[in-house]
Amino acid sequence: MSTINEALDKLSKSQFRSKFHLNEADKKYIIDKGTATIKSHAEEFVRLRLAPASPKNDGKQTPMRGHPVFVAQHACACCCRGCLKKWYNVPQGVELSDEQQKRIVNLILAWIEKEMKSTKHYTKIPSR
Repeated sequence: MSTINEALDKLSKSQFRSKFHLNEADKKYIIDKGTATIKSHAEEFVRLRLAPASPKNDGKQTPMRGHPVFVAQHACACCCRGCLKKWYNVPQGVELSDEQQKRIVNLILAWIEKEMKSTKHYTKIPSR
């Protein structure tokens, strides 16, 4: 996987990926729950839905909405193993390492942080 800034730059040039944005309900949820909780959710979603070698319902395991992390996963092409392969050359059929999971979570959080900067009550994501 490339650096976070390189990945975010590349994603911003994708017509499909650049259409994803947090809505006001997502932003309110982040503010209400706090960034530590959002990070915990991202870690759990990645661990349970992406990390297995053969995730359940791969390609359809990440809803398009309903949680800010889901939106971020689609925006960052971290929604399924196919997208991870296409965008970051992460092999399919092999369990993600702890380091790979951490990098995916950090990318998701960086995207969320970037989206939140347009919010009045911006809460900085903790250091990665």
